[in-house]
Formats: sequence, C-alpha cells, structure tokens
Amino acid sequence: MMKLALALVMTAGAAEAATEKAYVAGGCFWCVEADFEKVKGVSEVVSGYTGGTTENPTYKQVSNGGTGHYEAVEITFDNAQVSYEQILMLFFRSVNPTDAGGQFCDRGDSYRTAIFADGPEQRAVAERVKGQAAQLLGKTVVTPILPAGRFWPAEEYHQDYYKGTNIVLTRFGPRQQATAYKLYRDACGRDQRVQELWGPEAPFIGH
Repeated sequence: MMKLALALVMTAGAAEAATEKAYVAGGCFWCVEADFEKVKGVSEVVSGYTGGTTENPTYKQVSNGGTGHYEAVEITFDNAQVSYEQILMLFFRSVNPTDAGGQFCDRGDSYRTAIFADGPEQRAVAERVKGQAAQLLGKTVVTPILPAGRFWPAEEYHQDYYKGTNIVLTRFGPRQQATAYKLYRDACGRDQRVQELWGPEAPFIGH
C-alpha cells in the first residue's frame, strides 16, 4: 500500500513538473484563446489582462486606455507534449508581429502584441523565436519581450467567448455568441492578413 501511494505521489509530481505557462498578447484575446485551445498539449487558455499597473482591471478600463494593460492570454500546457518554443512559434505565426499599433481591425495599446517571459530561460527562447520570425518575414518584428507580471483573468463572459451559446446584439442583429464571434473575426480580417503574411506557415487558418 505504501509503495502504491508513493508511486501515485511521484506520478502526480512528474505531471505537475511537466506543466508550464506561457503569457502572450495577440490582439483580441477571444481569437488567441480560440486558436490555442486547438493545440495538442494545451490544457487551458484563459483570457485576461497583464502588463499594466491598475489592480484588478476591467475590460472597460483596459479598452479606454491608461492602465498599461494588454489583452492577453495565459496558456497552460504540458511541455512533454508541446514545448514553450513551439507555443511561441505558433503564436508569431498567428499574428502580425510587424504592426506596432494594434492587431488587424483592433487598434490601440491594449491590442498590441507582446510576449511576457517568466524568467531568463523563457526570455532566451522568446528572443530566439522572435529572431527566427523576423528572418522568415524579412521584416522588423516589433513584438516586445517583457517580464511576466501579474495576470488578471478577464470577466467570465469573455472566457470561451468563441463557443458561447448566449444571444448577443451585433451590428448584424441578435446572434448566438459563437456566430457573433465568427462574424467579428471574419469582418476584422484577422485570418486573411495572417495568411497574407505567413502563407502555408500559418497554423490555424482553415482549422
């Protein structure tokens, strides 16, 4: 019985050790969350805010500006199945890292891209992947690599927005949330621009 209990503890410890988090900002957090929840080895993606100074910020505060926060996501993944480097490679290829003013139709500081590295090891990986992205594009990549700070989960209605079933009011009239998300993403031109930039390297187009 003692051996079995010890084996269970060791297994749990190994599983915990394999779990890692990545923090990235890629414009609308609904879209980044929707993309990364498709990645094998990713167990959870949470939409939220980071990089600013306001405690427990709201969506309205962040959108209005002045808090310093980015719309960002916290990606929890099993590094035995997908590495931090692979997560960042997917991230760069799912955004426009040459745009310093926001992403696609969403403009302003809170919609800029960024990587929030938790410690020197993540920073070194991020710098390497950023350099590779710049080389592949043949353009300057403006995505900053910043130290990870406090991550504030966004309001509940933002979580898993892309597959929600509530009815919301859109400029197209009342729509189910999942439909409203798709209409927004298409109208914003996100996938079209990513495909123009990355071509066959774009990992989430058509999936």
